[in-house]
Amino acid sequence: MKLVRSRTIGSSVSTAALYAAMACIALLSLAPIWYTTAISFSDKAAAAAGSVTFWPQDFNLVSYATILGDPTFLGAFWISVKRVLLGGAINFVITVLMAYPLSKENREFRFRSAYMWLLVFTMLFSGGTIPLYIVVKELGLFNSIWSLVLPSAVPVFNIMLLLNFFRSIPKELNEAAEIDGAGPWYMLLKVYLPLSLPALATVTLFSVVNHWNAFFDGMIYMRSVDNYPLQTYIQQLVVQVNMQDISGDPNKLDLIAKMSNKTLNAAKIVISMLPILAIYPFLQKYFIHGIMLGSVKE
Repeated sequence: MKLVRSRTIGSSVSTAALYAAMACIALLSLAPIWYTTAISFSDKAAAAAGSVTFWPQDFNLVSYATILGDPTFLGAFWISVKRVLLGGAINFVITVLMAYPLSKENREFRFRSAYMWLLVFTMLFSGGTIPLYIVVKELGLFNSIWSLVLPSAVPVFNIMLLLNFFRSIPKELNEAAEIDGAGPWYMLLKVYLPLSLPALATVTLFSVVNHWNAFFDGMIYMRSVDNYPLQTYIQQLVVQVNMQDISGDPNKLDLIAKMSNKTLNAAKIVISMLPILAIYPFLQKYFIHGIMLGSVKE
């Protein structure tokens, strides 16, 4: 009886220690986000002096008002939304249509190994920024949404992840469906995709995050600020003071006095994180399951 009780106590202590360790890791992960948010709501002098810890000093919304008050902000936000929707849809379709045949055996799909080596080669070696820039220029894609989505239309890592997940599906299901007369399209749409929701959620989240966070391609492919996606817009946004505009206007003088590039950059980071933080909780359970199963090949 004492042995059972001691084991129960030991198990409880181990569980408590595990939860405490996980809580510490969670706090360490959230601390930079909380600190950045506190700076974004703080006064210019407090941020410059380094006196901001985890609570805003001289709370104000000047940095957010500056970003949201810019007439190009909503346009940049809408361009990023269109990029995520269009680019994510293209990535999803191409990923599924490539991963399904590549998950078959060589006897079912001839030259499968050649295609696989080609994909692996593109993961290891890249043509570089200059050749890609020339291709986009020659195709006449500058200043268009297509220059943001087509260069990344084939996400090789996502394809590898999904095809490994497809290969983990029992072959008996495929054989039973073939006996019943099911064709490849029926198998893909009615069997493989419904069983692959965790992996599909994972690759979708990867695509959404990549498209939303990308900023460099907007800088080199867009010739007008009006065509910038959100990340490129906030990357280029700095505090610019025109003395003729603020002279004699106490409201603008007060705004400049409370804002700096440090507080403005913190507000940029917070705004750029919000959409991803909003959708991640809904995909988290699928993401963890999908990344574990899709990354292991039996």
